[in-house]
Amino acid sequence: MSPATVEAAVAGRTLKLSNLDKVLWPEAGFTKGELIDYYARIAPVMLPHLSGRPITLRRFPNGVDAASFFEKNCPSHRPDWLPTIAMGDIGYCRFDEPAALVWAANLAAIELHPSLARADDLQRPTAVVFDLDPGPGADVLSCGRVALWLREALDMLGLKSWVKTSGSKGLQQYVPLAGTQTYEATRAFSLALAQVIERQHPEAVVTTQDKAVRPNKVLIDWSQNASFKTTVAVYSTRARPRPTVSAPVSWEELDAALEAADPALLVFEAADVLARVEGQGDLMAPVLQGEQEVPAL
Repeated sequence: MSPATVEAAVAGRTLKLSNLDKVLWPEAGFTKGELIDYYARIAPVMLPHLSGRPITLRRFPNGVDAASFFEKNCPSHRPDWLPTIAMGDIGYCRFDEPAALVWAANLAAIELHPSLARADDLQRPTAVVFDLDPGPGADVLSCGRVALWLREALDMLGLKSWVKTSGSKGLQQYVPLAGTQTYEATRAFSLALAQVIERQHPEAVVTTQDKAVRPNKVLIDWSQNASFKTTVAVYSTRARPRPTVSAPVSWEELDAALEAADPALLVFEAADVLARVEGQGDLMAPVLQGEQEVPAL
C-alpha cells in the first residue's frame, strides 16, 4: 500500500482507504477522512433507508468546488461482497451493510440517491415524495409553509407524512406506502395533490419546471415519483459550500423555524446530524413502516 492508503476494519470487512487528508469541502476544511467517519457513524440509522434499493452515486473526486459525475452502474472495481441490483442494462450498487457506506465515501461519493422502490418489486414504490424546491426569492421557510399545506391536505385523506431537509435549498416530504401500488398510481396522485395546493395558493406554489413562473414561489416537484428518478437519501451529505446533510426534522421544529423566521434552524451539518441522532434517534424511522395506500384517481 502507498503511504496515503490505510487498511480499516468495518463490521467484519477490511477496506483500503486512501487520501484521508484530502479536503472535499474547502470552505469548511472538511476532509475525506471526516466524510468516511460520518458515514461509518451514521450507518445504523441510514442503512435501513437504503437497504435493498438501487443506489446512484454522485462522486466529487476533487471536492465540492470541482467537477462531479453521477454513477448509476456500480463500479467494476467494487468489492466482491457488494451486491448489485439490475434495472434494464444498469447494475446499481446495493448498500446493505456499514462497509458499503464507507467504501462509497472512500470514492468521494458525497451524495447517495436511492430509488423509491426496493429490489423485490422495482415497479412498486414504498413512498410518495414531494420535492419542495424554492425558486429565486423563496427559501426553505417558503418550502416549510408549503409542507404544512401538504400535510393538512394529506391528513384530510388519512395519510401521514414526514419531512426532511434536502441538505441544499429546500425540503422533501415523504408519504410512506405499503408498496402495493405502481408508480403510475403514485405519480398521478402526487400530481393531483400538488395541483390542488397550487390552485389554493397560486401566489406561492407552482407545479411546473418553467423557470419563468418560479420566482418567489415553491415548486412542488411531483415528477420524482417515477422508476427512473431518485431523491437524495436521508442522512446523505450534500455538495454545498459546507458539509450539510439531508436531515429529518419534526413538525414541531418546522413550526419553530417558521415562527422565528429563521432559515438557519433548518440547516444541519454532519456533526449536527450525528448529535441529533444520538439525542433523538431516527426521526424518519416511521417511514420504514409504511402501511398506507394513496387513493385511486
